[in-house]
Amino acid sequence: MHIVENNKIQNACLIFIEVESLAQQTKLENDYEEFCSLVSSCDTKIKEKIKLNQKTPSTKTFLSQGKLENIKTVISQNHIDLVIINHKLTASQNRNLELYLNKRVIDKTELILDIFASRATSHIGKLQVELAQLNHLSTRLIRGWTHLERQKGGIGLRGPGETQLETDRRLIGKRIKRLNQRLEKAHKQRQVNRYSRKKSRNKLVALVGYTNAGKTTLFNKLTESTQVAEDKLFATLDSVTRKNKNPAHGPILFSDTVGFISNLPTQLIESFKATLDELQTADLLLHIVDIADKDYKVKILEVNKILEDLKLLDIPQIIVNNKCDLIEEQKLTLLKTRKDNEIFISAEGEDSFVDLRSKINIQLFNGIYEGWVSLENNLGNIRSTLFDMGCIEEEKVSPCGKMFANIKIGQEELNQFINLKGFELCRDNDIIFKSIKG
Repeated sequence: MHIVENNKIQNACLIFIEVESLAQQTKLENDYEEFCSLVSSCDTKIKEKIKLNQKTPSTKTFLSQGKLENIKTVISQNHIDLVIINHKLTASQNRNLELYLNKRVIDKTELILDIFASRATSHIGKLQVELAQLNHLSTRLIRGWTHLERQKGGIGLRGPGETQLETDRRLIGKRIKRLNQRLEKAHKQRQVNRYSRKKSRNKLVALVGYTNAGKTTLFNKLTESTQVAEDKLFATLDSVTRKNKNPAHGPILFSDTVGFISNLPTQLIESFKATLDELQTADLLLHIVDIADKDYKVKILEVNKILEDLKLLDIPQIIVNNKCDLIEEQKLTLLKTRKDNEIFISAEGEDSFVDLRSKINIQLFNGIYEGWVSLENNLGNIRSTLFDMGCIEEEKVSPCGKMFANIKIGQEELNQFINLKGFELCRDNDIIFKSIKG
């Protein structure tokens, strides 16, 4: 299922229809612009755009008969190859539209699937896209050619037997089962990786948010990575995890995830649970918001709705309002008088990253302690533990055998040692060096 066929970019007619009976309470103001961006993301040339209003969808063709006649006229006059509709169509509605218009018709689900297929690069990503496509296709085999309903013929195959349609369904069913098995194997491997991460004391921070909110740009800044960040929907499809490179942070892994979108098809959420499993064990979610978008409030609700479906709302969350450089100073000042768990940044700049890092450290470690501690010589096991945790930056020993260590450790982790006899925080560096010199 590809929109671009034989390396030829097809001329598309975009049909955006607002249906009163399907209207949601929380509606995007720029719903039309978002749909146009979605179509543009799949390298299709938009030749015509048609905006329509309708009270209820037609059971047979979704669109009313009068509107279909006008659309057919526009298609015939403009050499259209493809018709794209901004709603999810049933198999029969799709088939009836194709028969009436004599053109290929795809709905929003197929459009997103095609974009995902073109962007998937990792092995797991490709498996998940194929699974989503097959789950979608399995409900639409009846759309195919009439030969699919005929029984197999030939010597030894005449009489009651399996129809071509049944054969295709069985083969797709087998393939879906194999894909699920391979994804389950990948899921188990990730569980092993997560166990190793917990043993190594690394915290996981996952970046989530609406598509094109700036997650990858921020991820690159936090990890000094070079992931492709583009100004288009679903530029990131495969989850990527990298270790923090900045010494201002503690031991943190940051994970960049696929962006969400309103009315995300159910089979996509189901198929991408292997990728989104990374979120299940996250210690903190950075919810990236494009604060310059006039629909940002609705998009926050849409993302939280998907997080609720994935049972992730109990994970601590920091709202990171991005793209502040695109807002007027007066409006930004007004927005900043809001909740404590929000922060305002521009991922393109560096000015506000100090506040972001501080907030992450406070949330994960209750703050970071950097300084010298003293350990009596009978606390060799504690010294060994601190080394294993990677906390010791420098170490000195006094003539009497007392150990001094310059450590960097989360406040919560420090609390497990602070009450031990023989373990003390050194508030005055002069005392340390006098002790070492004897």
